[in-house]
Amino acid sequence: MIVNRTLMEGTMGIVVAIDGPSGSGKSTVSRRVAAELGLAYLDTGAMYRAAAWWCEHEGIDLGDGAAVAEAVAAMPLHMGLDPEHPTFMVDGTDVSTAIRDPHIATVVSKVATNLEVRAELARRQREIIRFEATGHTGAFSEGAGIVAEGRDITTVIAPDADARLLVTASEEARLARRAGDLEAAGKQVDAAALRDQVVRRDRDDATVSQFLTAPEGVTLVDTSELTLEQSVERVLDLVEEAADAAAQRDAEEDLRAQAMRAGLADYELDEEDLALLEADGGLPTGDSVEPGLPVLAVVGRPNVGKSTLVNRVLGRREAVVQDTPGVTRDRVSYPAEWAGRRFTIVDTGGWEVDVAGLDAAVATQAEVAVEMADAVLLVVDAQVGITETDARVVRMLRRSGKPVVLAANKVDSPAQEGDAATLWNLGLGEPFPVSALHGRGSGEVLDAVMEVLPEVSTVATAAPEGDLHRIALVGRPNVGKSSLLNSIAGQERVVVNETAGTTRDPVDEIIELDGRQWVFVDTAGIRRRVKQSRGADYYAVLRTQGAIDKAEVAVVLLDASEPISEQDVRVVQQAVDAGRALVLVNNKWDLVDEERQKMLLWEVEHDLAHVSWAPHINLAARTGWHTNRIVRALDTALEGWETRIPTGQLNAFLGQLVAAHPHPLRGGKQPRILFGTQASSKPPRFVLFTTGFLDPGYRRFIERRLRETFGFAGTPIQISVRVREKRRR
Repeated sequence: MIVNRTLMEGTMGIVVAIDGPSGSGKSTVSRRVAAELGLAYLDTGAMYRAAAWWCEHEGIDLGDGAAVAEAVAAMPLHMGLDPEHPTFMVDGTDVSTAIRDPHIATVVSKVATNLEVRAELARRQREIIRFEATGHTGAFSEGAGIVAEGRDITTVIAPDADARLLVTASEEARLARRAGDLEAAGKQVDAAALRDQVVRRDRDDATVSQFLTAPEGVTLVDTSELTLEQSVERVLDLVEEAADAAAQRDAEEDLRAQAMRAGLADYELDEEDLALLEADGGLPTGDSVEPGLPVLAVVGRPNVGKSTLVNRVLGRREAVVQDTPGVTRDRVSYPAEWAGRRFTIVDTGGWEVDVAGLDAAVATQAEVAVEMADAVLLVVDAQVGITETDARVVRMLRRSGKPVVLAANKVDSPAQEGDAATLWNLGLGEPFPVSALHGRGSGEVLDAVMEVLPEVSTVATAAPEGDLHRIALVGRPNVGKSSLLNSIAGQERVVVNETAGTTRDPVDEIIELDGRQWVFVDTAGIRRRVKQSRGADYYAVLRTQGAIDKAEVAVVLLDASEPISEQDVRVVQQAVDAGRALVLVNNKWDLVDEERQKMLLWEVEHDLAHVSWAPHINLAARTGWHTNRIVRALDTALEGWETRIPTGQLNAFLGQLVAAHPHPLRGGKQPRILFGTQASSKPPRFVLFTTGFLDPGYRRFIERRLRETFGFAGTPIQISVRVREKRRR
């Protein structure tokens, strides 16, 4: 039986929602139905049992409602949706067996009746259902759909499900089935305890959920007199009927959209309009460093021209350069190519000895770059000659055992080549005279590099399969962007210092979170507008903007201990204007008292009301508190950012919206929406063909209803209007 239906511009999977009392057989029937149809399977009841297990594991008193709600909100739960082998992982631990323990069954009601817990788990359930139904990358069903069973699933969680069923049975039948399950598992059956468990759980759950009678639109399936096979067959029949009805509804929407599209022929359309109507738009993705390529680290003391030489190799002004020592602070990777060979070149901060604070951290990053490189390019200032620092660098490089090529920089003319000859005394072999500023000798030194650089890297990991999501960490200086990157990376990946503006170059890092790899980009803090910046800060701001443009999600960090500033709002708007998915992070939560929390809530509601759709999380990067919530927020934002609405469904939505809330009259005329199409996703961009101009307020009204109906959490929505007049006959 095929139950997913194909629409004009994509595939929408079927959603089957099954509720019912304990012991009614809904779980077994749901798994069998999901396996039969090739759908994902979501056991929402297991989520509550996992929550109860997690609270007890963390030592939370189940009687403390607030503590339980906070623990569940932070619960790192990963669910496998295979109906044949559903799995439940909490913080990396497989709890599939533990949550079936009779003890958990006796305490789960204390968690399940917590309204804050129910709201949190309901949100997670909706995300899973939407993810599977829309066929996002990584979906178990690949867009075929999902069978979700549990409390509130037909009314609160998925009221718009294609098939909504209440599977029930008499109390005697439910007790007999539960006893049979225990006997099959080799466990003792205590009739009194079993009755108490089943009846009491129904009574407790009934205080917060309606599942004993079928609400309007929900089909009742009484399995008291049915075998398992008969119950499964009955549900399959109902699902097929629901799928046929959904397919018919989709077909009607498509026909209506086609009629509206045909009606545009009566209006003046230009070539751009026609191209838009025929195209299936999208957005290009930015380039990134490819892992697995040989790695070349460029090291040396400060202000010898390392970044200038890197720019010369790249053929463009990529690394920040200024005639001041210490501009580069982190190790920054760039993709490069020479003589047909691709490699990764790593620019580093100046290496110094006997330094403290920020300079010591910079030197440490340079040493780390050497350890993570296949070969090293040592840059020395030929005009200055060999210094004590240069000699110390050489000793450090010898300890590393990495092949080294020596570049004598600032040899701008043949007359200065004698200066380079003195560098033989370093004991690293031939010094190659180079002028990074003018390009003189750069080819010779790169040829030498290619001789020592291996074909296949011995340190860089192979490129992971699939495209990695690119996440930009942005915000004003000293809000904790680098600290957050280090915290989720589990190592000191970038320089962190109390000095504002420590980071100057965007730093890419592939990080594994929740079993998936992501590319996180640490960026320079944005102090002010680009036109008001000077020197290195000017270029740093430009590169931050470039990092935002290349990213898919902009994670904007706010200092929770300080009032939201105009600069914070400007950074948020910068991400929105770039069309990136957005996640807001209140960092330094460990420094916030109760009074400040209330004030921050007020500030967010007023100053950031225009991005209320963005996921908002509180964390402390320094301590790692609540950093495990980042992946969930990223997934929410990416899902909204990538969402695409079929044209038929969109125009059905617009038709209902306009019928219920028509545009106000302007000058005695009322603009009509002739046709709508989603021109692209990433971000979602809608184009409406109309007979007149739509007021900004009405556009905001359409956007608000789009979000209420289709989600679009975490993403800006762009709505453009094309006013078209009727053709003259």
